[in-house]
Amino acid sequence: MAGSEIEEIVWQGKFVTARRKGRWEYVSRSRGIKAAVILAVEDGHVLLVEQYRVPLGRNCIELPAGLIGDETEGEDTLEAAGRELEEETGYRAAKLESLGEYYSSPGMVSESFTLVRASALTKVGAGGGTDGEDISVHRVALADLQGFLDAKRAEGAGVDVRLLMLLGGQII
Repeated sequence: MAGSEIEEIVWQGKFVTARRKGRWEYVSRSRGIKAAVILAVEDGHVLLVEQYRVPLGRNCIELPAGLIGDETEGEDTLEAAGRELEEETGYRAAKLESLGEYYSSPGMVSESFTLVRASALTKVGAGGGTDGEDISVHRVALADLQGFLDAKRAEGAGVDVRLLMLLGGQII
C-alpha cells in the first residue's frame, strides 16, 4: 500500500485541484467540497436532468446533483440535496434520505458524493437550474428508461454512469 509518498498540488482553481502523489495524478474538489446526487423516483418514474457538460463537449443525461457548501460553508447534505433538486428540476421533496457515500471514479478523482433518495415530490416550479445552467428536466417511466437512454445516445448525448443502478433495478 502506497501511503508514504508526499502529495503535491500541481494546480488549483476555485473548484478543482490537480494533485500528484508518487506516480498517481488525480483530481479533487478544492476546499473539501462534496456533492449530493438525488435519486427522485416516484409512481414508477424517475427525474433526470440533461445539460451541456464542457469536459464531454456534449449534453449528458444525469440524476440531479449539486455541490454541498460551495456557497454556504457547513451546509447540511440533505438541505443541499433538497435545494439542488428544486433548482434543477422544479420538484420539492417532503422526505430526503441519505443512501450513503460513493466514489464515481476512484482511480482518477477523489471526489465523493452522497446519494440521496427524494420522495413525496411536489412540482413547485419549472426547474432548469441557476446562472445559465440551461438544464432540461425529464420525468421518465422506469419501464421506458432503456429506450429513453438509447434515444438520447442516438442524439449524441452522454449518459452518466450512475444511471446503471436504475437499469439494474437494485436501488429503487
